[in-house]
Amino acid sequence: MMNILFVNACVRQNSRTKHLADEVLARLGGEVTEIDLQQEAIHPLTAATLKKRDSLAAKNDFEDEMFRYARLLAKADKLVIAAPYWDLSFPSLLKVFIESVNVVGLTFAYGENGVPYGLCRADEMIYITTAGGHIVSDEFGYGYLQRQCEMFYGIPHTTCIKAEGLDVVGADVDQILADAKKEIDIKLNGTLSKIHHKGRNNNE
Repeated sequence: MMNILFVNACVRQNSRTKHLADEVLARLGGEVTEIDLQQEAIHPLTAATLKKRDSLAAKNDFEDEMFRYARLLAKADKLVIAAPYWDLSFPSLLKVFIESVNVVGLTFAYGENGVPYGLCRADEMIYITTAGGHIVSDEFGYGYLQRQCEMFYGIPHTTCIKAEGLDVVGADVDQILADAKKEIDIKLNGTLSKIHHKGRNNNE
């Protein structure tokens, strides 16, 4: 069964981003491990925790609790991230999570030429976001996660599902969300086809 890591960076109750993420997860199926960042005791790295992390990583000792998120990411078959669009980016809790999973020897490594390469086995990251206004640029939201996946984690495919303009005066919110769900169907049909094809090849 496909192992899905779901990173929930939604903050508000009745989050529209979480609503769309639930639609994605329902269509994917598989076994979902959710990390609800609001409920986690997750903190930014400090001088002390950086020293501890680097010392343990140098010995390839990743059993400490501080590596729990990185271990989950490394073994996931698919990564799903739900994060609303805030201030040209995403909630700061997600950045703290990224800091915690960027672990040399566990989620990525460096080649002899100093270029990083990924150690994660996931084949795709699906990023879900919503915005009350309009998303000015994907560069600091989805684009940032896309580059993390491609350059550090070795996750080759990324997909973005977004619904924007939800709080604009006169916006048809129901229609915007319905269009986003149609986009989910279109994009995930391709994902499911790839999974089916891959499974068929493995059985041959």
